[in-house]
Amino acid sequence: MKMQMGPWQILLIAVVVLVLFGRGKISNMMGEMGKGISAFKKGIKDSTDEAEAAKIETARDVTPTTENKDKV
Repeated sequence: MKMQMGPWQILLIAVVVLVLFGRGKISNMMGEMGKGISAFKKGIKDSTDEAEAAKIETARDVTPTTENKDKV
């Protein structure tokens, strides 16, 4: 026998969570979760920017100069 979550079961779980934790605590948790997601996205963007800067720095001009032509 397979049990599936219907709308009434989800509503019952939501009511129980709301009664146990209260509306204020749940909204605080959601606010903290939003701040965490924002910080994560900012960290990913900063890391990508640093990688791009490192890639640009290492991709320098390798055209031989007159000093190097004499050695070849």
